[in-house]
Amino acid sequence: MNERQRAFFHQRLLTLRQETLGTMEELQASLRATVREPDEADQAAQEEEQRLVLRALDRDTRLLDKIDAALRRLATGDYGYCLETGEPIGVERLLARPTAEYAIDAKTRRETVEKHYRSG
Repeated sequence: MNERQRAFFHQRLLTLRQETLGTMEELQASLRATVREPDEADQAAQEEEQRLVLRALDRDTRLLDKIDAALRRLATGDYGYCLETGEPIGVERLLARPTAEYAIDAKTRRETVEKHYRSG
C-alpha cells in the first residue's frame, strides 16, 4: 500500500469513527429521553424499542473498537494485511470494509469453522 492509499484509508477510518460516535450519541440521547408509559402495552413496546437501541449501541461500540484497531494497524504499517496469512487484503475489500482484518479467503474459512462450532 502506498502513502496516498494509507492517507486515504486513514481519513476514511477517521470519518467512519466520527459518524459512529455521532450515531452513538443520538442513540444514547434517545435512551435518556425515554419516559415510562403507564399502559402495559405501551410500556412493552417502549421496552422493545429500548432493547433495539441498546443492541445498536453494542454494535456501534464493537465497530468503534474495530476502527481503533484498524487505525493502530495503519500507524504500525500492518493495515491492509491479513492477520492470519500476512497476505494483502486487497484495496477492493478495504473499500467495502475499511476495518477488514482478514483476506476474503481467510475470512471465509473462519466463518465456516465458526458455523461448524455453532451448529455442533
